[in-house]
Amino acid sequence: MKRDEILDNAKICTTQDRNNQYGEPEDVFSFVAAKWQVHLDNRPPGPLTAHDVAIMMIDLKTARSTNNPAYVDNYVDIAGYAACCGEIASKEKTEPLNWAIK
Repeated sequence: MKRDEILDNAKICTTQDRNNQYGEPEDVFSFVAAKWQVHLDNRPPGPLTAHDVAIMMIDLKTARSTNNPAYVDNYVDIAGYAACCGEIASKEKTEPLNWAIK
């Protein structure tokens, strides 16, 4: 695929398909940002891990499914990210978090 075709497809996805499925990007991004901020505020200090990314991808898909609950692909993706997250977590040694409301 050539770059102009990629850009044409991206334009369709971002101005039609995704808008129809999820709503305005800035609204979805704001919701995702809030979910990610909660995760980041409640994790141990240090660099992000693969586990963090998997959790945050689940947050992304959860935010998307909130605006379009009938779009089943989000739930398939959530299940896939959850499976990856569980596998990653079973390999990592982590300390339980001290949950404090900030």
